[in-house]
Amino acid sequence: MPQTRTARLMDGAGLARHVLDHTAAMSSAIAHRTGKAPCLATVLVGEDPASATYVRMKRARCETVGITSRHLPLPATTTTTELVDAITSLSEDPAVHGILLQHPVGDHVDERAAFEAIAPHKDVDGVTMRSFAAMSFGLPGFVSCTPGGIMRLLDAYDVDLAGKHAVVVGRSAILGKPAGMLLLARDATVTYCHSRTRDLRSIIREADVLIAAVGRPHFILGEDIKIGAVVVDAGYSPGNIGDVDFDTAKTRASLITPVPGGVGPMTIAMLLSQTAEAAALQMGLVPAELIPSSQGDAAVIKPAASF
Repeated sequence: MPQTRTARLMDGAGLARHVLDHTAAMSSAIAHRTGKAPCLATVLVGEDPASATYVRMKRARCETVGITSRHLPLPATTTTTELVDAITSLSEDPAVHGILLQHPVGDHVDERAAFEAIAPHKDVDGVTMRSFAAMSFGLPGFVSCTPGGIMRLLDAYDVDLAGKHAVVVGRSAILGKPAGMLLLARDATVTYCHSRTRDLRSIIREADVLIAAVGRPHFILGEDIKIGAVVVDAGYSPGNIGDVDFDTAKTRASLITPVPGGVGPMTIAMLLSQTAEAAALQMGLVPAELIPSSQGDAAVIKPAASF
């Protein structure tokens, strides 16, 4: 009787702990040399329960790695001008090293204008046009956190991307699009798919590497997965449900991320890692020189930015 294939799990939670340990060491080194801890400012518009929970979780994680958090709560009635002014003030504050605008911000606000008020050297969430350009052209800058976390997961599991067909299902400005650019920079052949893609499932079946980022629970079934493919599920829906039907996909994939415990922990880890790097750079330090290379895997701790 033939054996049933079972994919190897890509442990994002475990890798995130490694990244956070390195971030804590970097934060400590920065504080020791300068007398100042890295500082992340979080901005929340309105009182959406999910957004408020995400911000609390990120702020709590800051404390565990020696990063100071400054929170700026704004009413749901905040206008675009008011939000831009608030973010501009944080961008100009030398005590703040990174800025996170929790989104969504409300339909009445020009979210893109708000993102662009973040100074590039403080865009630790990788959401500005400057950051996207840097990702696309291989220039110094910060990567979008979820795509950046995905790349570190692929590196940690020795996924060779050169020449592989990578299919990205989703085209959001801070997930799908930058993920494709980062994959392209690693010599993968990238296909973007979205809601208007014709014969979508036949394209998914050709993927050597599949990034699911469409935001629809169990949108991709196991029968859609190419035998031996690497499957990264960046989707999340209530009930800990991803974009990929995990139970059927794991019988065909070679590597797969679980939900939860895959991409999610890496997103937060990237945010805090890039905050520490931003602080080091703004204080005139070289991130790579703060921590001996023996303290972590080079593929995991390689600095993301250099301005």
